[in-house]
Amino acid sequence: MRRALLLTLLLAACDGETPPEDAGADAGATLDAAAGDDAGHDASPGRDAGTDAGAPTDPLEGASGARLIQGGFAFLEGPHWTDGALLFTDIPRSTIHRLTLPDTVEELRNPSGAANGLATLPDGRLLAAEHENRRVSVTEADGSVVGFATDFEGSAFHSPNDLAVRADGTVYFSDPPYGLDGRPRELDFNGVFRRAPDGALETVWRGDASSRPNGVALSPDASVLFVAYTAAGLVRAFDVAADGSTSGERIFAEGTPNADGMAVDADGNLFVATADGVVALAPDGSRWGTLEVPETPSNCAFGGPDGRTLFVTARSGLYAFDLRVPGA
Repeated sequence: MRRALLLTLLLAACDGETPPEDAGADAGATLDAAAGDDAGHDASPGRDAGTDAGAPTDPLEGASGARLIQGGFAFLEGPHWTDGALLFTDIPRSTIHRLTLPDTVEELRNPSGAANGLATLPDGRLLAAEHENRRVSVTEADGSVVGFATDFEGSAFHSPNDLAVRADGTVYFSDPPYGLDGRPRELDFNGVFRRAPDGALETVWRGDASSRPNGVALSPDASVLFVAYTAAGLVRAFDVAADGSTSGERIFAEGTPNADGMAVDADGNLFVATADGVVALAPDGSRWGTLEVPETPSNCAFGGPDGRTLFVTARSGLYAFDLRVPGA
């Protein structure tokens, strides 16, 4: 009955984005169907850290099990660590929450415009991808919330979903139709956009009505932009030039069902929320393994005092894993 209720809420909030079946009921950093090791991840061929000098470090070695911080939400998204706290969103309840460790959760903004992804600009102002208002908003220093990206060439966005910010203030965001909620499209494509520091908007990627660009993330040096494609179950990569423009579109990883939000660690490993759990990918796209979450995850973000906590939003619950490599 609980699953049916969550599905109803999600359909109402995300315009037909049907969640996959839960990844499993057992908390813990474990594994794909393949046999795993005691460190809590699957032993993927070619990705054993080994003992050779210069061998890549397995980011899942010694990973903790999933621990529930708080449950009882409608549908969580948008985890983002800033100013010593974790911000995250509950889309159907139109709320941005703030977690102060270890477990104090309070409302930061309600209503939030059914906010999904969150990010901060270099000056600390908060960005929110708002489904209801079909925009990316920014919270000014005086607390006012105003439009930051509201349309493309005069046409409203569908429902901005996720964001990534470069050190110079360039913002990348995805715009699938999940939050249209029956409202008509004004753009004839589902896209990924770039907003330059001067406010100019350009498309990074355009797809047809069946495409679902979703999570976005930047490599540690911001030279690569990653975009998750939910319907296709894959992640694409784009090279990022000094001026923020992109080129070299390519498939970075496949076999990531229901690929959603993402996070990057300091070694350049990419963590992707999928139907199977949070999949960890090496910088070359090969798979380290999977962190198993008691509910199907929607997004993830690094944070905590030492940056080694991976926070995971998973339907009705907020979870955390302790990892060995800090976030980028």
